[in-house]
Amino acid sequence: MAALGWLTPRRRSATARSVLAGEASAEAARKSSQETATPEEPQFPVMGDDKAAAFFDLDNTVMQGAALFHFGRGLYKRKFFETRDLARFAWQQAWFRLAGVEDPEHMQDARDSALSIVKGHRVAELESIGEEIYDEYMADRIWPGTRALAQAHLDAGQKVWLVTAAPVEIAQVIARRLGLTGALGTVAESVGGVYTGRLVGEPLHGPAKAEAVRALAAAEGLDLSRCAAYSDSHNDIPMLSLVGHPYAVNPDAKLRRHAREQDWRLRDYRTGRKAAKVGIPAAAGVGAVAGGTAAAIALSRRRR
Repeated sequence: MAALGWLTPRRRSATARSVLAGEASAEAARKSSQETATPEEPQFPVMGDDKAAAFFDLDNTVMQGAALFHFGRGLYKRKFFETRDLARFAWQQAWFRLAGVEDPEHMQDARDSALSIVKGHRVAELESIGEEIYDEYMADRIWPGTRALAQAHLDAGQKVWLVTAAPVEIAQVIARRLGLTGALGTVAESVGGVYTGRLVGEPLHGPAKAEAVRALAAAEGLDLSRCAAYSDSHNDIPMLSLVGHPYAVNPDAKLRRHAREQDWRLRDYRTGRKAAKVGIPAAAGVGAVAGGTAAAIALSRRRR
């Protein structure tokens, strides 16, 4: 009995120490898991942040294809230019949609063509036509996913701007129809409300976009580190690098690689394996090639 009496207190004491050790271990484990667990991503965009805004590229980011080419189709329908010009527009659009990237020569040719076409026309006339062309060729080509991103910023009380090399009149129509704040675009010179066929400065492309965003942010009192920018093209890396929240949307190969290196967020709203490579829905690509080829054949026959 003495032996049992001697063991009992020790056994109880050991049990108490075990309980204490277990509780301490559990508490340490809980604290450790809280410290090492991946923190939840903070809500973005931040509601009510009036120092933040969002900047969206247009072509292949907000809309499938290039706005300038869709605009050209609409002008051709209204007999602003001849079939041979349409063939050039169709080929450039087919190439752009298949490659998913901008070719400087094609883009320059398209801009020169557009300037020569609108020379002598009134600005008000082109703005009115732009509304019609949006309904005919552009409305059905808006990416729903990108549209939702823009709406999230609007719902948070932030301003949302399009930033594009397309003519500012076209960009403003698209921004207005999508309910966005406004648009930055290439400015064509006009005198007395009539286009002269020249640009004011240079096309809003590449580094020029970044400068436009910087200037607008200064004028609006924005903090670029709290702003977001969205684009599909590596040409817009200067703009994306300006902001604290850069997004690669439907990115070309160079931008995808850069985004991964910089740990930028990626969003891809294209469908199909081929589309993931070239930057368009596969069916749309086939249609673009067919349209461009048909136009080229028609032009070739006309010249014989």
